[in-house]
Amino acid sequence: MIAHDRQQVECRFLVSLALTGLVLIAEVIGGLWTGSLALLSDAAHVFMDIFALGMSYGALRLATLPPDDRHTYGFHRLQVLAALANGATLLLVAFEIFREAWERFRNPAPVLAGPMLIVAVVGLVVNLIVALVLREHDHHDLNVHSAFLHVLGDALASLGVIGAGVVILFTGWTVVDPLVSAAIGVILLLGSGRVLRESLHILAEGMPEGLTATQVAEAMRGVAGVVEVHDLHVWTVSPGYVALSAHVVL
Repeated sequence: MIAHDRQQVECRFLVSLALTGLVLIAEVIGGLWTGSLALLSDAAHVFMDIFALGMSYGALRLATLPPDDRHTYGFHRLQVLAALANGATLLLVAFEIFREAWERFRNPAPVLAGPMLIVAVVGLVVNLIVALVLREHDHHDLNVHSAFLHVLGDALASLGVIGAGVVILFTGWTVVDPLVSAAIGVILLLGSGRVLRESLHILAEGMPEGLTATQVAEAMRGVAGVVEVHDLHVWTVSPGYVALSAHVVL
């Protein structure tokens, strides 16, 4: 990524972080005020969005640091460690939402549907704006793509909260609040599983997705002048940064 594009992406991340931070504050205050667990669950999802955006922004900054004598690959692996922490936190948040949703099923609590609906709509609008801000570079950078998916997932969660607010407003059926909360918990659980799986695969020096060592060795042997390939190792330093070492007999 050239310097101008990188600065542009960094600026977009900072704008996205500021907007998402405002959504988090609004949803926490709105959730406590209205008594809506769905709104607080969505706030937890928004917090993870901020973490993901911050992680992606930090990765962009760290990736510009040059390698040194002690870190010959530079500092690209730090974003994988951050992703692992992100996945673990998502997992904990999901289980806490499930626990609280179960308590709400057993002991239903009153919910102020009107204010809950207003806060959820504001959250949805801001999430869509953030998604549009990140969309331009979504296809060019894996970090931006993962952050974009986080924000898109939160927009879907906001839609769920809006649906719950409408149902409660017109029917008074407050049990829909913990139901939507549990659905948001499932979204977080699936997201954490994907992040943890990919992070652990990279940290375990796994092959890049879609490749096998046999395929790489066969391709190398197909090059004119290559007799044999031994001790072939292919691994991912960080998403998009693949390394290879091998003994090639000519």
